[in-house]
Amino acid sequence: MSGDDDGTESGVSVVRGMKAAYALAWQACPSMLFVQLVMAAVGGVAPVATAWLTKVALDELTASHPRTGALMWMAAGIGVLGIAMASSSAVTTYAQGRARRAIGLLSQDRLFDAVNRMSGLARLEEPRFHDRLRLAQQSAEHAPDQLVQMGLSSLQGTLGIVGFLGTLVAINPIMAGAALAAAAPAMIAHLTLSRRRAGLMWRTSPGMRRKIFYQMLLTDLQAAKEVRLFGLGSFLHGRMLTELRAANNAEDRLERGVVRVQVFLAVLGALLAAGGLLWAMHAAAARTISIGDVSVFIGALAGLQSGLSALVQGIAMGHQSALVFHHYLTVVGSQDDLARPSQPRELTPLSHSIELRDVWFRYGEDAPWVLRGLNLTIPYGTSLAVVGLNGAGKSTLVKLLCRFYDPQRGAVLWDGVDIRDIPVAQLRQRIGAVFQDYMDYDLTAAENIGLGDLAAIDDTDRVRAAAERAGVHEIVERLPAGYQTMLSRVFHAGDEEDDKEELARTTGVHLSGGQWQRLALARGLMRQGRDLMILDEPSSGLDAEAEAAVHDRLRELRAGSTSVLVSHRLSAVRRADRIVVVQDGRILESGDHASLIAFPDGVYARLFRSQAEGYQEDPAPSADGAPPGESETAPTTVTAG
Repeated sequence: MSGDDDGTESGVSVVRGMKAAYALAWQACPSMLFVQLVMAAVGGVAPVATAWLTKVALDELTASHPRTGALMWMAAGIGVLGIAMASSSAVTTYAQGRARRAIGLLSQDRLFDAVNRMSGLARLEEPRFHDRLRLAQQSAEHAPDQLVQMGLSSLQGTLGIVGFLGTLVAINPIMAGAALAAAAPAMIAHLTLSRRRAGLMWRTSPGMRRKIFYQMLLTDLQAAKEVRLFGLGSFLHGRMLTELRAANNAEDRLERGVVRVQVFLAVLGALLAAGGLLWAMHAAAARTISIGDVSVFIGALAGLQSGLSALVQGIAMGHQSALVFHHYLTVVGSQDDLARPSQPRELTPLSHSIELRDVWFRYGEDAPWVLRGLNLTIPYGTSLAVVGLNGAGKSTLVKLLCRFYDPQRGAVLWDGVDIRDIPVAQLRQRIGAVFQDYMDYDLTAAENIGLGDLAAIDDTDRVRAAAERAGVHEIVERLPAGYQTMLSRVFHAGDEEDDKEELARTTGVHLSGGQWQRLALARGLMRQGRDLMILDEPSSGLDAEAEAAVHDRLRELRAGSTSVLVSHRLSAVRRADRIVVVQDGRILESGDHASLIAFPDGVYARLFRSQAEGYQEDPAPSADGAPPGESETAPTTVTAG
């Protein structure tokens, strides 16, 4: 697996990660970064100074004529250094907390700003991108701060190591060399393990995402009906545990290697410390070094070993954080999945037509063509209805009109201008839409509608007018807190002592599918005065009476404006100015309802007759009361209204 696949590039990624982390820290909270830098210097120098003052004090105590004044100054110096070390620890903890929060806020801001810059849908359909995005979200919370702390602790450790190493060299150069040599295998081992941990996170990411998916199904209200009815709970539970066990087993294998390495390093360190202690005791007994020398030697050896171990582990953890942070930097540095025009053209109000000219489109290089040389013109001020069987390309056509994707061949033209030459945000500002797969937002009723036009989300009159046009105003008015009712039970913010209206607003209620459909329609209708209105199955969740009322209202609203209606229900499209039948990615038939129905062997005519037959009266029942040809043991079906 290449570095780009698992995110385990070593040199470049670590350097890049460190630079990016410190840039974030400096931009997020420069004062706290400076404070931590000063405290790191104090923490590195103070222990070495304390060890030397202790040595000098012990030598003075064991002298034939100890100087009391000098001892007092030494004791005071040791006390001041102790206070400095204790204070630096408290100040560092405070500064770390402030810096961590500031860095986390800035890194999350930049991550989701990058996600929002992806104006198309293609990237969000890539499983690998979702794996990378999940790791990017995790690393955005912790990796930048970890990298900053690694750098600061490395500085502190290096200062201590240099001081203690100089001490050992002055007393026993051989022991100093041995301590340094023992750090080399520790560094290699920890860096290897950190690379393996980063690679493991990437390899197990798909399984972890599947585990989250199964957990969601086990707790999601919408999924609960089928999960309970079909008895899927144990099945999904088992799938979740399978993914979790696979990840746990991979981690266990890695951790067994960690244990072996740590035991080896601990034994090596203990042998080195024991050897140093034996030498110091022998040298002291032989009077070749003083008691103070023994004290500073033991302290320096312990400090050097501790400092080297902390430095090695810090570098290894920083290395791992940098490798995982690579996913964050990749997402943040991603380009828009829709090409930006080199010379953007200003979007003018639609005055002539929207045209799809020889459009070919597929969702991937290896995927089949969904649209095959499709040609279609939508004149300004007319209503177009698009019909066809599932998979014919109707919804894809809508996505191209909204420029969620760009065609592989051909072009979508707005008054003759290729929409790829128009800034995508300007284009979408001129489009209103209701999608078949509409969203149910866990927000208030007013917010669910107002999201259709953020500039007017607080405009109560606009929100109510959109609700009235969608036929949902009376439904919303009957909710416990009216338009301020929370349409969710996901969030709860209230106590039992709160008044009833406040509880309804904060605790929320559930709506039926048809009621949600009307709210989505109202959200689409918030966009007044747009050039193009797209209605993709706007009444699929409504009963027959509500559907007829909604389409009557929509016909009034679409009169004189440019609109595209996609629907399986041909009764809803018969009054469109023009109807096109899409099949196998091409326009098969085109005309108004009367002209299309006049060809009995045409696709539209057959579909219309097929749907119309479902509304015709059944033949008279037989003598036993059962419809002709239906046995008494026919299965019973119940249709929910």
